[in-house]
Amino acid sequence: MTDGDLACKLAEDAGRMLVRLREDSRLTGKKLGKAGDETANEMLVAALREARPDDGLLSEESKDTKDRLTQDRVWIIDPVDGTREYGEARSDWAVHVALAVRGQAVTGAVSLPDLGVTLRSDRPGTEPIRQDRLRMVVSRSRPAKEALHVAKKLDAELIPMGSAGAKSMAVVRGEADIYLHSGGQYEWDNCAPVAVAQAHGLHCSRIDGAPLIYNQSETWLPDLLICHKEDAAQILAIVAAL
Repeated sequence: MTDGDLACKLAEDAGRMLVRLREDSRLTGKKLGKAGDETANEMLVAALREARPDDGLLSEESKDTKDRLTQDRVWIIDPVDGTREYGEARSDWAVHVALAVRGQAVTGAVSLPDLGVTLRSDRPGTEPIRQDRLRMVVSRSRPAKEALHVAKKLDAELIPMGSAGAKSMAVVRGEADIYLHSGGQYEWDNCAPVAVAQAHGLHCSRIDGAPLIYNQSETWLPDLLICHKEDAAQILAIVAAL
């Protein structure tokens, strides 16, 4: 099985399991989110240990041992991206499975289980079409000040949405044009989305234009820009002028 096939299979398997858990259990809210995180993580970690025993692993829900820092190939996973949305039975949550090679997000799959969609880096669809009036996805509850400032400068429409994976894939799917985040993330929040977005011809970087580097000792990766390449320079300049 190729790395791309494995990433897709695991993301989809975890997504189906999470939907069944939500439907069959009597759990809701935070209790459902916690159960989903734990169950999906156990499944994904076991599957990766079996399929790729020589690779490193970084998961939001597992203790980080730092052994991965000596390895070129490291799987970076988020069993439930958008635990709150999952617990609330919303559709804007995701499962992330990615492979970073020497710090670069090279393979990724992002499953949107409630939409029945999985996007993957090794089988990209057509590059999303840019709209004349740009659309920007932002947090439902805490839109970043930088994002609001850029949206005002560009007269962009704001689209509130849940998880990082859902927002990123909205750009990939052509439902939005910009995802600018500055409120804090970790490597597992954006590694798989970045791999998928890059494969679809989109610009991906930090909000100061710096590259996104993975499998670092410090997993905090606080900001992210995903957008059409033709808009990247202008957006980065607006942020730099703040």
